[in-house]
Amino acid sequence: MCRSIKTLRPPYAETVTQDDMRAAALQYVRKISGFRQPAPHNAAAFDKAVESIAAATEELLSTLEVKGRTG
Repeated sequence: MCRSIKTLRPPYAETVTQDDMRAAALQYVRKISGFRQPAPHNAAAFDKAVESIAAATEELLSTLEVKGRTG
């Protein structure tokens, strides 16, 4: 679906920053909403979605176990 969103878990990414997670969330929201930049009356909903998805991404990545990886 969002080919420009990169994989954020090991071994594809050794370090993932808050900016990486927010950028992925932003790309996702842009893709599903169809808006690159929301109209002013939709900005709060757009921003809330980005923050919610970034938080869900952080939670997911912090709980994933990658088999066969040490360290």
